Amino acid sequence: MQASANSIEKKYIRRRRLGRFALVSLNIIAWLFIMFPLIYALLMAIKPSSELYDPNSILFPQNPTLMNFIEVFELAPIGRYIFNSLIVASSITLLQITTSVLAAFAFRFLNFKGKGVIYGLILSTMMIPGEAVIISQFLMVSGWGLTDSIMVLIIPFIVSAFNIFLCVQALENFPYEIYESAKIDGCSDFRFAFMMVLPLIKPTIGAMAVQSFLAGWNMYMWPLLVTNDDSNRTVQIGISMLNSVDSQSLVLMVAGVVICMLPSLAIFIVGQRNMIKGLTSGAVKG
Repeated sequence: MQASANSIEKKYIRRRRLGRFALVSLNIIAWLFIMFPLIYALLMAIKPSSELYDPNSILFPQNPTLMNFIEVFELAPIGRYIFNSLIVASSITLLQITTSVLAAFAFRFLNFKGKGVIYGLILSTMMIPGEAVIISQFLMVSGWGLTDSIMVLIIPFIVSAFNIFLCVQALENFPYEIYESAKIDGCSDFRFAFMMVLPLIKPTIGAMAVQSFLAGWNMYMWPLLVTNDDSNRTVQIGISMLNSVDSQSLVLMVAGVVICMLPSLAIFIVGQRNMIKGLTSGAVKG
């Protein structure tokens, strides 16, 4: 009887180990499938131009080199493009967080006529694709004389309806009595919004920061339309220009893409935990 029990236990342990092994193997295969474009881009970036069409080095380079990363900076002002993208993405992130917190504060704690209608109109803008209004935006900023400048890359994106929605959802269960107590103690609305509300919705702020930075960093169509001077172009436009600088520069362009990906990957890795918390905080109410 004891021997039979030991045999059943061993079978159970063996099945459990096999299940774990199969699960880990499946995860590794899925990871390789998802990451293959990034891995291939990295291998292309360290491949010499002479091996670009060599059938013996289709995937792995025979003589890997880092010179492609250096030549990218020599062919085009990539450093300037990256700096411009950092300025644009950081400014958009800070401004969207500020405007979203203030708007959410107003919709949650202030009573004014037409609040529901205004909030509904703001949310309805999420249904309009950006490409549908890009011409009217261009005519507007052209009339203001802002084209071909860094400001024109920031101003149309200082307000985000999606971020306002996230902030309002995060404040949905915030006790109104705290706001009343703060007002009795003489706290101003701005101080309450930034000193009390902001620290309490950190996961939502983190999610907004990652989403806003990546959206600002990856902009392509708008910077391509409104900028002509190299001093105002962003890195996404600069990378595409590498292909026209030298017809043999495919590996250089891929090296530029790898450089371009590093800041956005770093932001995502640092903020992914807050991003998941912030996006799921309003999903369950109880």
